[in-house]
Amino acid sequence: MTPEQFLEFARVLPEPLLLVSGEGQLLATNQPVAEILGLRRQELRGRMLFEFVTESTNDVVKYLQACSSSRAMVIGSLTLRKNDGQTLICRSQGAVIQPWSPESSALILLRLEKRTLSSSNFVLLNQKIDELAKEVHRRKEAEEALKKANQELEIRVEERTTALQETLSELKLTQTQLIQAEKMSSLGQMIAGIAHEINNPVSFIYGNLHHAYQYTQDLLKLVQIYQQLCPIPPPEIQDEIQKIDLDFLIQDIIKLFHSMKVGTERIKEIVKSLRNFSRLDEAELKQVNIHEGIDNTLMILEHRLQARHDKYPEIKVIKKYGQLPNVTCYAGQLNQVFMNILVNAIDALEASANNSQWSAVNPQTTDNQKLINNNPQIQIKTELIDEKWIAISIADNGLGINEQVRSKLFDPFFTTKAVGKGTGLGLSISYQIIVEKHKGELRCFSTPGKGAEFVIKIPISLV
Repeated sequence: MTPEQFLEFARVLPEPLLLVSGEGQLLATNQPVAEILGLRRQELRGRMLFEFVTESTNDVVKYLQACSSSRAMVIGSLTLRKNDGQTLICRSQGAVIQPWSPESSALILLRLEKRTLSSSNFVLLNQKIDELAKEVHRRKEAEEALKKANQELEIRVEERTTALQETLSELKLTQTQLIQAEKMSSLGQMIAGIAHEINNPVSFIYGNLHHAYQYTQDLLKLVQIYQQLCPIPPPEIQDEIQKIDLDFLIQDIIKLFHSMKVGTERIKEIVKSLRNFSRLDEAELKQVNIHEGIDNTLMILEHRLQARHDKYPEIKVIKKYGQLPNVTCYAGQLNQVFMNILVNAIDALEASANNSQWSAVNPQTTDNQKLINNNPQIQIKTELIDEKWIAISIADNGLGINEQVRSKLFDPFFTTKAVGKGTGLGLSISYQIIVEKHKGELRCFSTPGKGAEFVIKIPISLV
């Protein structure tokens, strides 16, 4: 239906009728509507419905949308603002006569019906409005209270969840420490047992080497006397002398005894280092020489410091020991910290070798790829900070550690090593031993490409 057809149709009807678009534009009206508003029909055409009602634009749009989407007539209420300033509440009945399409907007027919309110009805209406407003206010307060209660409940749940997570993490860490402590205890007992079993036969061999050397010297002296008294022995003896190369035997047997003595002394040193490392025969908390603990740990790790093939050059250990007093500490656990940090340093230097960082291994390495030193090295430095504290620094010149990894270095189970090569517990337990057990500090300083340094600070006495 076009606006002209609507006018032809509505001109003879007494009811106030309006033809509006889906957007609220007045397309056509009849004379009763003009009389209600106190305007001429020509003044209404093309204007917007929102200009003549007191309801909000949003409410009117919703009403027109309801009319556009409904197949039945939609009942509503519009308060018209007349030309003389007065208002008139009208009952509206809206129906779509042309649905919306991409080519054109919807056409909606609105029929208005005047309503008159007496003073008593107006009072009742105001009362209803007040009651409705109070009910809305009560519901709003109830919603706010419920919302506040929900927020408080969420906060309590979140706090409880955080507390439970922290408790669970502490339990896991405690379990890990107990397992590691049990492993270290078992390892210490095994090391002490092995050291004891090795020490007995080695001591027997070492103690008898001197006598065996003296006996051999006596026999050689006897041979020399025989050669002097009988310069021309029988042919059988001459053949045997040539067969065993007597001159070489006399020279080499001395070297042989010297080598055996050096070897047994080395074994005794290793056994001593194993016993000192385990510390099972000593009190848990006692005064110890820190340098002795470091040296014992290096003795155990010496096989990893040596050169292996052409791929892994020798790792040089540079010691810069200061004058330190004996320190009252948990010696076995402190040795465990030295072991963990030194093993990590060796792993880092081996990783550097795998990446062809050492010019001794790969002469073609460019200057930009070379580290500060041409060979892998670990520097161990100790110093007396003051009368109450000492510091121990263990630094390598490997690949270094970036900030992202360094921030998680002491977290339990965090590791950058391949599966099966690391548990992520060594540095975490070391941190617990230094910080919680010894009330000290353990920090890591590193720049990628320039190595890493672990600094331990502990008090001289825990008593």
